[in-house]
Amino acid sequence: MTEKSIEQWWPELHTATKQWFRQNLRAESIESDVALEVYDAGGPDLKDTTLAQKDWDFIETQSEFVD
Repeated sequence: MTEKSIEQWWPELHTATKQWFRQNLRAESIESDVALEVYDAGGPDLKDTTLAQKDWDFIETQSEFVD
């Protein structure tokens, strides 16, 4: 399976999973159920790693309020 960019797999995640990422911004390890949902949505295999810096930046940007 070809890994999708975060812009493609992020919208596929459940709200609770997105909230986990927001509450654990830049976590060094990802909970197994969260990692599985990301993988199932076409994202990276996070079983033994974390997101790339650019992906964390995307999540942080998506979490900011717009004026």
